[in-house]
Amino acid sequence: MVQIIIAGIVSFLVAIFLTPVLIRYFHRRELGQEIREDGPASHARKRGTPTMGGIAILAGILVGYVVASLWALGTGHSAFTASGLIVLGLTLALGGVGFADDGIKLFMKRNLGLNKTAKLVSQLVIAVAFGVLLLQFPNEEGITPGSTSLSFVRDLEILDFAAAGGVIGLIVFLVFIYILLAAWSNAVNLTDGLDGLASGTTAFVMAAYTAITFWQFRQSCSISPGPGCYDVRDPLDLATLAAAGFGATIGFLWWNAAPAKIFMGDTGSLALGGMVAGLSVVSKTELLMVIIGALFVMEAASVVIQVISFRTTGKRVFRMAPFHHHFENGGWAETTVVVRFWLISAMAVALGLAVFYSEWLGLTGAVS
Repeated sequence: MVQIIIAGIVSFLVAIFLTPVLIRYFHRRELGQEIREDGPASHARKRGTPTMGGIAILAGILVGYVVASLWALGTGHSAFTASGLIVLGLTLALGGVGFADDGIKLFMKRNLGLNKTAKLVSQLVIAVAFGVLLLQFPNEEGITPGSTSLSFVRDLEILDFAAAGGVIGLIVFLVFIYILLAAWSNAVNLTDGLDGLASGTTAFVMAAYTAITFWQFRQSCSISPGPGCYDVRDPLDLATLAAAGFGATIGFLWWNAAPAKIFMGDTGSLALGGMVAGLSVVSKTELLMVIIGALFVMEAASVVIQVISFRTTGKRVFRMAPFHHHFENGGWAETTVVVRFWLISAMAVALGLAVFYSEWLGLTGAVS
Protein backbone atom coordinates (compact mmCIF):
# COMPACT_ATOMS: atom_id res chain seq x y z
CA MET A 1 0.00 0.00 0.00
CA VAL A 2 2.85 2.39 0.82
CA GLN A 3 4.34 2.09 -2.65
CA ILE A 4 0.98 3.08 -4.16
CA ILE A 5 0.89 6.22 -2.01
CA ILE A 6 4.50 7.04 -2.90
CA ALA A 7 3.76 6.67 -6.61
CA GLY A 8 0.79 9.03 -6.37
CA ILE A 9 2.60 11.69 -4.33
CA VAL A 10 5.84 11.67 -6.35
CA SER A 11 4.05 11.75 -9.71
CA PHE A 12 1.87 14.63 -8.50
CA LEU A 13 4.89 16.65 -7.35
CA VAL A 14 6.81 16.04 -10.59
CA ALA A 15 3.85 17.07 -12.75
CA ILE A 16 2.85 20.13 -10.73
CA PHE A 17 6.42 21.54 -10.63
CA LEU A 18 7.53 20.54 -14.13
CA THR A 19 4.45 21.94 -15.90
CA PRO A 20 5.22 25.64 -15.16
CA VAL A 21 8.76 25.05 -16.43
CA LEU A 22 7.28 23.87 -19.73
CA ILE A 23 4.90 26.86 -19.78
CA ARG A 24 7.78 29.33 -19.45
CA TYR A 25 9.86 27.50 -22.06
CA PHE A 26 7.11 27.50 -24.69
CA HIS A 27 6.26 31.13 -23.97
CA ARG A 28 9.90 32.13 -24.50
CA ARG A 29 9.99 30.25 -27.78
CA GLU A 30 6.58 31.70 -28.74
CA LEU A 31 5.26 28.21 -29.43
CA GLY A 32 1.54 27.82 -28.94
CA GLN A 33 -1.57 25.96 -29.97
CA GLU A 34 -3.51 26.83 -33.12
CA ILE A 35 -7.30 26.92 -32.69
CA ARG A 36 -9.71 25.48 -35.27
CA GLU A 37 -11.54 28.23 -37.12
CA ASP A 38 -14.93 26.50 -36.94
CA GLY A 39 -14.77 26.09 -33.17
CA PRO A 40 -16.72 28.05 -30.55
CA ALA A 41 -15.96 31.78 -30.69
CA SER A 42 -14.93 31.77 -27.02
CA HIS A 43 -11.94 29.57 -27.90
CA ALA A 44 -10.24 32.35 -29.89
CA ARG A 45 -8.58 33.58 -26.68
CA LYS A 46 -6.80 30.23 -26.38
CA ARG A 47 -4.72 30.77 -29.50
CA GLY A 48 -1.04 30.69 -28.59
CA THR A 49 -1.52 28.76 -25.34
CA PRO A 50 1.45 26.39 -24.86
CA THR A 51 0.84 22.72 -25.63
CA MET A 52 2.82 19.46 -25.24
CA GLY A 53 2.08 19.54 -21.52
CA GLY A 54 1.81 15.79 -21.79
CA ILE A 55 5.58 15.79 -21.27
CA ALA A 56 4.95 16.64 -17.61
CA ILE A 57 2.35 13.89 -17.32
CA LEU A 58 4.69 11.29 -18.79
CA ALA A 59 7.57 12.47 -16.59
CA GLY A 60 5.33 12.28 -13.53
CA ILE A 61 4.17 8.75 -14.37
CA LEU A 62 7.70 7.53 -15.08
CA VAL A 63 9.37 9.09 -12.04
CA GLY A 64 6.51 8.21 -9.69
CA TYR A 65 6.50 4.58 -10.81
CA VAL A 66 10.29 4.22 -10.67
CA VAL A 67 10.66 5.83 -7.23
CA ALA A 68 7.82 3.75 -5.75
CA SER A 69 9.23 0.58 -7.30
CA LEU A 70 12.72 1.26 -5.95
CA TRP A 71 11.19 1.73 -2.50
CA ALA A 72 9.33 -1.56 -2.91
CA LEU A 73 12.52 -3.40 -3.86
CA GLY A 74 14.30 -1.91 -0.88
CA THR A 75 11.64 -3.29 1.44
CA GLY A 76 11.59 -6.73 -0.14
CA HIS A 77 8.44 -6.33 -2.24
CA SER A 78 8.11 -7.14 -5.93
CA ALA A 79 8.47 -4.32 -8.44
CA PHE A 80 9.29 -3.63 -12.09
CA THR A 81 7.13 -6.58 -13.11
CA ALA A 82 6.37 -7.66 -16.65
CA SER A 83 2.79 -6.35 -16.55
CA GLY A 84 3.74 -2.93 -15.18
CA LEU A 85 6.66 -2.45 -17.55
CA ILE A 86 4.63 -3.50 -20.61
CA VAL A 87 1.85 -0.99 -19.84
CA LEU A 88 4.41 1.70 -19.01
CA GLY A 89 6.20 0.98 -22.29
CA LEU A 90 2.89 1.25 -24.17
CA THR A 91 2.17 4.60 -22.50
CA LEU A 92 5.61 6.03 -23.34
CA ALA A 93 5.52 4.68 -26.91
CA LEU A 94 2.17 6.27 -27.73
CA GLY A 95 3.32 9.40 -25.94
CA GLY A 96 6.30 9.38 -28.30
CA VAL A 97 3.97 9.29 -31.31
CA GLY A 98 2.05 12.22 -29.87
CA PHE A 99 5.31 14.05 -29.13
CA ALA A 100 6.41 13.67 -32.75
CA ASP A 101 3.02 14.93 -33.95
CA ASP A 102 3.05 17.96 -31.61
CA GLY A 103 6.72 18.67 -32.28
CA ILE A 104 6.27 18.81 -36.04
CA LYS A 105 3.36 21.24 -35.64
CA LEU A 106 5.19 23.53 -33.23
CA PHE A 107 8.86 23.44 -34.11
CA MET A 108 8.48 23.02 -37.87
CA LYS A 109 5.61 25.55 -38.02
CA ARG A 110 3.29 23.15 -39.84
CA ASN A 111 -0.49 23.05 -39.45
CA LEU A 112 -0.43 19.26 -39.66
CA GLY A 113 1.87 16.98 -37.72
CA LEU A 114 2.45 13.36 -38.63
CA ASN A 115 0.53 12.30 -41.72
CA LYS A 116 -2.13 9.59 -41.47
CA THR A 117 0.17 6.89 -42.82
CA ALA A 118 2.89 7.62 -40.28
CA LYS A 119 0.38 7.59 -37.42
CA LEU A 120 -1.23 4.38 -38.66
CA VAL A 121 2.07 2.56 -39.04
CA SER A 122 3.36 3.80 -35.68
CA GLN A 123 0.23 2.74 -33.80
CA LEU A 124 0.15 -0.59 -35.64
CA VAL A 125 3.75 -1.41 -34.71
CA ILE A 126 3.12 -0.43 -31.08
CA ALA A 127 -0.10 -2.50 -30.94
CA VAL A 128 1.58 -5.58 -32.39
CA ALA A 129 4.51 -5.30 -30.00
CA PHE A 130 2.14 -4.79 -27.05
CA GLY A 131 -0.07 -7.72 -28.09
CA VAL A 132 2.86 -10.11 -28.51
CA LEU A 133 4.44 -9.10 -25.19
CA LEU A 134 1.13 -9.64 -23.38
CA LEU A 135 1.36 -13.36 -24.10
CA GLN A 136 4.96 -13.74 -22.88
CA PHE A 137 6.52 -13.84 -19.39
CA PRO A 138 4.38 -16.44 -17.55
CA ASN A 139 4.83 -16.39 -13.77
CA GLU A 140 5.07 -19.40 -11.45
CA GLU A 141 1.37 -20.16 -11.97
CA GLY A 142 1.72 -19.84 -15.75
CA ILE A 143 -0.21 -16.55 -15.89
CA THR A 144 0.93 -14.08 -18.56
CA PRO A 145 0.30 -10.30 -18.41
CA GLY A 146 -2.58 -10.66 -20.84
CA SER A 147 -4.75 -13.35 -22.36
CA THR A 148 -6.43 -13.92 -25.70
CA SER A 149 -9.89 -14.00 -24.09
CA LEU A 150 -12.17 -10.99 -24.06
CA SER A 151 -12.84 -9.90 -20.49
CA PHE A 152 -15.49 -8.10 -18.46
CA VAL A 153 -14.54 -8.30 -14.79
CA ARG A 154 -12.46 -11.38 -15.54
CA ASP A 155 -11.80 -13.46 -18.66
CA LEU A 156 -14.82 -14.68 -20.61
CA GLU A 157 -13.61 -18.08 -21.77
CA ILE A 158 -16.40 -18.37 -24.35
CA LEU A 159 -14.91 -15.36 -26.21
CA ASP A 160 -11.34 -16.40 -26.92
CA PHE A 161 -9.73 -14.66 -29.91
CA ALA A 162 -7.27 -17.54 -30.25
CA ALA A 163 -10.08 -20.05 -30.73
CA ALA A 164 -9.24 -20.21 -34.44
CA GLY A 165 -5.85 -21.56 -33.42
CA GLY A 166 -2.34 -21.05 -34.73
CA VAL A 167 -1.30 -17.98 -36.67
CA ILE A 168 -4.87 -17.00 -37.57
CA GLY A 169 -5.87 -16.89 -33.91
CA LEU A 170 -2.86 -14.71 -33.07
CA ILE A 171 -3.64 -12.34 -35.95
CA VAL A 172 -7.27 -11.98 -34.80
CA PHE A 173 -6.04 -11.20 -31.28
CA LEU A 174 -3.55 -8.60 -32.53
CA VAL A 175 -6.22 -6.95 -34.68
CA PHE A 176 -8.41 -6.69 -31.58
CA ILE A 177 -5.54 -5.12 -29.60
CA TYR A 178 -4.93 -2.59 -32.37
CA ILE A 179 -8.62 -1.62 -32.51
CA LEU A 180 -8.70 -1.31 -28.71
CA LEU A 181 -5.62 0.92 -28.53
CA ALA A 182 -6.73 3.08 -31.46
CA ALA A 183 -10.23 3.47 -30.01
CA TRP A 184 -9.15 4.55 -26.52
CA SER A 185 -6.27 6.79 -27.60
CA ASN A 186 -8.51 8.57 -30.10
CA ALA A 187 -11.35 8.81 -27.57
CA VAL A 188 -9.12 10.57 -25.02
CA ASN A 189 -7.73 12.76 -27.80
CA LEU A 190 -11.25 13.83 -28.81
CA THR A 191 -12.17 14.56 -25.18
CA ASP A 192 -9.20 16.90 -24.88
CA GLY A 193 -11.07 19.90 -26.26
CA LEU A 194 -11.92 21.92 -23.15
CA ASP A 195 -9.73 23.16 -20.31
CA GLY A 196 -9.26 20.35 -17.80
CA LEU A 197 -11.81 17.99 -19.34
CA ALA A 198 -9.52 15.15 -20.46
CA SER A 199 -7.09 15.45 -17.55
CA GLY A 200 -9.86 15.51 -14.93
CA THR A 201 -11.74 12.62 -16.52
CA THR A 202 -8.58 10.54 -16.83
CA ALA A 203 -7.81 11.19 -13.15
CA PHE A 204 -11.16 9.63 -12.23
CA VAL A 205 -10.39 6.59 -14.40
CA MET A 206 -6.88 6.20 -12.95
CA ALA A 207 -8.29 6.37 -9.42
CA ALA A 208 -10.74 3.61 -10.33
CA TYR A 209 -7.99 1.39 -11.71
CA THR A 210 -5.84 1.99 -8.65
CA ALA A 211 -8.72 0.65 -6.54
CA ILE A 212 -9.51 -2.24 -8.92
CA THR A 213 -5.95 -3.53 -9.24
CA PHE A 214 -5.26 -3.15 -5.52
CA TRP A 215 -8.41 -5.18 -4.79
CA GLN A 216 -7.23 -7.80 -7.30
CA PHE A 217 -3.95 -7.93 -5.39
CA ARG A 218 -5.73 -8.42 -2.05
CA GLN A 219 -7.95 -11.11 -3.58
CA SER A 220 -5.33 -12.71 -5.82
CA CYS A 221 -5.58 -16.48 -6.29
CA SER A 222 -1.88 -16.75 -5.41
CA ILE A 223 -2.51 -15.05 -2.03
CA SER A 224 -6.11 -15.85 -1.15
CA PRO A 225 -7.23 -18.82 -3.30
CA GLY A 226 -10.94 -19.44 -3.26
CA PRO A 227 -14.21 -18.32 -4.86
CA GLY A 228 -13.92 -14.92 -6.49
CA CYS A 229 -10.12 -14.74 -6.51
CA TYR A 230 -8.41 -13.09 -9.50
CA ASP A 231 -5.89 -14.66 -11.89
CA VAL A 232 -4.19 -11.35 -12.73
CA ARG A 233 -0.43 -11.13 -13.04
CA ASP A 234 1.29 -8.42 -10.93
CA PRO A 235 -1.81 -6.53 -9.69
CA LEU A 236 0.12 -4.59 -7.01
CA ASP A 237 2.55 -3.24 -9.60
CA LEU A 238 -0.40 -2.25 -11.80
CA ALA A 239 -1.94 -0.41 -8.85
CA THR A 240 1.35 1.45 -8.41
CA LEU A 241 1.37 2.44 -12.08
CA ALA A 242 -2.28 3.52 -11.99
CA ALA A 243 -1.59 5.62 -8.89
CA ALA A 244 1.30 7.28 -10.74
CA GLY A 245 -1.12 8.05 -13.57
CA PHE A 246 -3.60 9.52 -11.12
CA GLY A 247 -1.01 11.73 -9.42
CA ALA A 248 0.44 12.97 -12.71
CA THR A 249 -2.94 13.91 -14.20
CA ILE A 250 -3.98 15.73 -11.00
CA GLY A 251 -0.67 17.62 -10.91
CA PHE A 252 -1.10 18.64 -14.54
CA LEU A 253 -4.76 19.57 -13.97
CA TRP A 254 -3.57 22.26 -11.52
CA TRP A 255 -2.30 24.21 -14.55
CA ASN A 256 -4.72 22.82 -17.15
CA ALA A 257 -7.93 23.84 -15.36
CA ALA A 258 -9.78 26.83 -16.83
CA PRO A 259 -8.33 29.13 -17.90
CA ALA A 260 -5.68 26.64 -19.01
CA LYS A 261 -2.07 27.78 -18.90
CA ILE A 262 -1.06 24.79 -21.04
CA PHE A 263 -2.65 21.95 -23.02
CA MET A 264 -1.54 18.31 -22.88
CA GLY A 265 -1.51 17.97 -26.67
CA ASP A 266 -1.32 14.64 -28.48
CA THR A 267 1.71 13.85 -26.32
CA GLY A 268 -0.58 13.51 -23.32
CA SER A 269 -3.86 12.37 -24.86
CA LEU A 270 -2.43 9.49 -26.91
CA ALA A 271 -0.30 8.35 -23.96
CA LEU A 272 -3.19 8.44 -21.48
CA GLY A 273 -5.50 6.70 -23.95
CA GLY A 274 -2.93 3.97 -24.34
CA MET A 275 -2.50 3.71 -20.58
CA VAL A 276 -6.20 3.22 -19.82
CA ALA A 277 -6.43 0.67 -22.63
CA GLY A 278 -3.36 -1.16 -21.37
CA LEU A 279 -4.60 -1.25 -17.78
CA SER A 280 -7.95 -2.65 -18.91
CA VAL A 281 -6.23 -5.46 -20.82
CA VAL A 282 -3.76 -6.56 -18.14
CA SER A 283 -6.38 -6.31 -15.35
CA LYS A 284 -8.81 -8.29 -17.53
CA THR A 285 -11.53 -5.63 -17.47
CA GLU A 286 -11.74 -4.57 -21.11
CA LEU A 287 -15.55 -4.42 -21.27
CA LEU A 288 -15.83 -2.94 -17.76
CA MET A 289 -13.66 -0.09 -19.04
CA VAL A 290 -16.55 0.88 -21.35
CA ILE A 291 -18.55 1.70 -18.20
CA ILE A 292 -15.70 3.31 -16.25
CA GLY A 293 -14.60 5.38 -19.24
CA ALA A 294 -18.16 6.10 -20.40
CA LEU A 295 -17.46 9.79 -20.98
CA PHE A 296 -14.66 8.93 -23.42
CA VAL A 297 -17.04 6.52 -25.17
CA MET A 298 -19.73 9.21 -25.43
CA GLU A 299 -17.29 11.74 -26.89
CA ALA A 300 -16.02 9.32 -29.54
CA ALA A 301 -19.54 8.10 -30.32
CA SER A 302 -20.75 11.67 -30.88
CA VAL A 303 -18.15 12.12 -33.61
CA VAL A 304 -19.07 8.83 -35.28
CA ILE A 305 -22.78 9.68 -35.16
CA GLN A 306 -22.15 13.16 -36.55
CA VAL A 307 -20.07 11.88 -39.46
CA ILE A 308 -22.49 9.07 -40.36
CA SER A 309 -25.52 11.36 -40.14
CA PHE A 310 -23.96 14.11 -42.26
CA ARG A 311 -22.70 11.72 -44.94
CA THR A 312 -25.98 9.81 -45.23
CA THR A 313 -28.59 12.53 -44.73
CA GLY A 314 -26.64 15.79 -45.02
CA LYS A 315 -27.87 16.77 -41.55
CA ARG A 316 -25.96 17.16 -38.29
CA VAL A 317 -27.23 15.59 -35.07
CA PHE A 318 -25.11 17.90 -32.90
CA ARG A 319 -24.36 21.59 -33.34
CA MET A 320 -20.71 20.54 -33.32
CA ALA A 321 -18.79 17.37 -32.50
CA PRO A 322 -17.30 16.15 -30.20
CA PHE A 323 -20.45 16.85 -28.28
CA HIS A 324 -18.89 18.96 -25.51
CA HIS A 325 -18.84 21.68 -28.20
CA HIS A 326 -22.55 21.04 -28.82
CA PHE A 327 -23.34 22.35 -25.34
CA GLU A 328 -20.90 25.26 -25.67
CA ASN A 329 -22.59 26.36 -28.87
CA GLY A 330 -25.88 26.03 -27.04
CA GLY A 331 -24.84 28.72 -24.56
CA TRP A 332 -23.23 26.74 -21.73
CA ALA A 333 -20.09 28.27 -20.25
CA GLU A 334 -16.97 26.17 -20.77
CA THR A 335 -16.50 25.60 -17.04
CA THR A 336 -20.14 24.50 -16.75
CA VAL A 337 -19.63 21.87 -19.45
CA VAL A 338 -16.41 20.63 -17.84
CA VAL A 339 -17.79 20.34 -14.31
CA ARG A 340 -20.97 18.61 -15.47
CA PHE A 341 -18.98 16.21 -17.63
CA TRP A 342 -16.73 15.50 -14.64
CA LEU A 343 -19.89 14.60 -12.69
CA ILE A 344 -20.92 12.22 -15.48
CA SER A 345 -17.46 10.67 -15.39
CA ALA A 346 -17.57 10.32 -11.60
CA MET A 347 -20.96 8.59 -11.78
CA ALA A 348 -19.67 6.24 -14.51
CA VAL A 349 -16.63 5.36 -12.40
CA ALA A 350 -18.84 4.74 -9.35
CA LEU A 351 -21.12 2.49 -11.43
CA GLY A 352 -18.12 0.60 -12.83
CA LEU A 353 -16.67 0.03 -9.35
CA ALA A 354 -20.07 -1.11 -8.10
CA VAL A 355 -20.36 -3.64 -10.93
CA PHE A 356 -16.80 -4.85 -10.26
CA TYR A 357 -17.39 -5.30 -6.53
CA SER A 358 -20.87 -6.81 -6.86
CA GLU A 359 -19.50 -9.48 -9.22
CA TRP A 360 -17.00 -10.49 -6.52
CA LEU A 361 -19.72 -10.50 -3.86
CA GLY A 362 -21.85 -12.77 -6.03
CA LEU A 363 -19.05 -15.27 -6.57
CA THR A 364 -18.08 -15.39 -2.90
CA GLY A 365 -21.67 -15.85 -1.75
CA ALA A 366 -21.56 -12.67 0.33
CA VAL A 367 -24.91 -11.64 -1.13
CA SER A 368 -28.02 -13.72 -1.63
